[in-house]
Amino acid sequence: MTRPPTAAQRRVIDAADPVTGRLRGTEAQLSALVKRGLAFRHPRPPHDHFLTPAGHRIRESEEPRVPVEAEVPATGVFAARVGGEESPADGPGRTREVHSAWQGLLELRRMTNRDGATHRPCGWERSHLVQAAALALEAAGHRPATGDGPGYRVRATPQPEAVAVHEPDTGSLRACAGTLERAGWQVSEHNDPRAGARYLLASPRRA
Repeated sequence: MTRPPTAAQRRVIDAADPVTGRLRGTEAQLSALVKRGLAFRHPRPPHDHFLTPAGHRIRESEEPRVPVEAEVPATGVFAARVGGEESPADGPGRTREVHSAWQGLLELRRMTNRDGATHRPCGWERSHLVQAAALALEAAGHRPATGDGPGYRVRATPQPEAVAVHEPDTGSLRACAGTLERAGWQVSEHNDPRAGARYLLASPRRA
């Protein structure tokens, strides 16, 4: 049976970027994880290290975790705000988390899109539509709705590869459309006759 990672190795694994699995640690720690099959060194510069599927399984396991640095969320999992959360915490810590997650997503695009393009969504985004669209909006500075308050709300739809974005203010709704288009999404505006309001339908572009 494979030995569990050491406390130091577990700290590195738990602090991995939740989207890309990118690792930060000393060269000795990263090399040890590579030897154990829990990480790999990317062949392209800057040769960052990332979790392997086995490393991801350890990170997502229910075993007690070793405490990580204070700036890492207590759950160890980043989640973009889709709108409607009750009184979410704000501040510099959240800003850093969002920026880091967005940069990680761009890196994931570079790594997984065949041509290395970062302007086009990747496979992860197509399988996590609501989170991906919400991250693009939050990273661009749009305000998510809180409780019943104003702001954007990203919701799943019955349509394949499409999310709905609701924002009561027309100007803010169109600003959300511009952000998503710049992030590589195809966006159209529609009218909801039941609610009497406009909303966006957004899908990740393939080309």
